[in-house]
Amino acid sequence: MHLPFWLTTALLFPVLLYQGKRVRRSTPRLPEAGGPRAGQYGLGLPAKRILVIGESTAAGVGVETHEQGLASQLARRIHERTGQTVAWHTFGINGVRLGDLIVALKKAELPEADVVLLSMGVNDTTGFTPRFRFRRQLIELRQWLAVRYASPLQLLSVPPMHLFTALPAPLRYVVGWRARQLDTVYVRLARRSPADFGYLHYPVITDPGLLASDGYHPGQRGYQYIAQALAGSINDDSLKGRHVTGGHPHETDRYLL
Repeated sequence: MHLPFWLTTALLFPVLLYQGKRVRRSTPRLPEAGGPRAGQYGLGLPAKRILVIGESTAAGVGVETHEQGLASQLARRIHERTGQTVAWHTFGINGVRLGDLIVALKKAELPEADVVLLSMGVNDTTGFTPRFRFRRQLIELRQWLAVRYASPLQLLSVPPMHLFTALPAPLRYVVGWRARQLDTVYVRLARRSPADFGYLHYPVITDPGLLASDGYHPGQRGYQYIAQALAGSINDDSLKGRHVTGGHPHETDRYLL
């Protein structure tokens, strides 16, 4: 148990509750992206196949179509770098926590993939999912995916919510603190079990022009920015199932919104 965090949260609870309700009322809830959830760049059979699973970023919140979203833009960047045909597929649910995502994935028909990226953490942060449960669920997800995919599950860093300026203080700092705790779970799993987990992080979005109208999610240019950053980390070796890191695991402030 992380006593300082829980003591701080308990002391600030009335303020946090008020601010949380006010943010929910005032923030527009954007829909998930529409259109096909899969595609490819290049002709013929794909040499690379990308699958992105997770919450709102995997669901394409902030853009109109999945072609503008993370999986598609990542495949596009890799295609441009390598000249190879790259297929992409995305499976995301806006507002989902990891436990519910696992349930949904087990009912879904997922494609073949050379690399699987998990974009999660925001809803488990705001829902205060216990770290032991979050870790256990990650292991459960990896064990289930391992039957289908040999490559390590690539964990995209939990966004640094303490930098979400659209959130008021002290709410912003408390959820940011919690986000860093969950991100540490990612880092430790990737360190201890590199055959099962990789860890990727990407730079913070500081330009408001890269965000969607809600001020939280990436817009079209934002997803392009993310994809450009990740494409350099996801090299040929990682797509063949080797461990990948996108930088030093302790650089917990250098993440993307």
